[in-house]
Amino acid sequence: MDHKTDTLVRHWGLVVGTDRHFRWLYGIAKWILLLNLLDAVFTLIWVEHFGAGEKNIMMSDLVHSSALMFMLVKLTLVSLGTLFLWRYRSNSLAVISLFFAFFSYFLVLLYHLQYSATVFL
Repeated sequence: MDHKTDTLVRHWGLVVGTDRHFRWLYGIAKWILLLNLLDAVFTLIWVEHFGAGEKNIMMSDLVHSSALMFMLVKLTLVSLGTLFLWRYRSNSLAVISLFFAFFSYFLVLLYHLQYSATVFL
């Protein structure tokens, strides 16, 4: 252990930003991308087949005009945002933002599942 890390361990009792933390955070980043993909697929299904509307006002026109462009834009923007946050993963605000994005997409998935239960049951 180097002196700086040793000082952090003695002062705070833990080290933030270890390889183990980053592996775990990498998993969170991958889940964000997967949940985003699921959100896009569910959104297209609901809009195309069940007449639902897109809740995101920035994407609402796009989902109705072109499914392919909607997917491309949605997946690209979220992927770039996740990559940006991952590159700054040593910054606590970036880590908090990754967790916030994960939690937000998790809630969106629960919303889709609740909506599917009302449609199919």
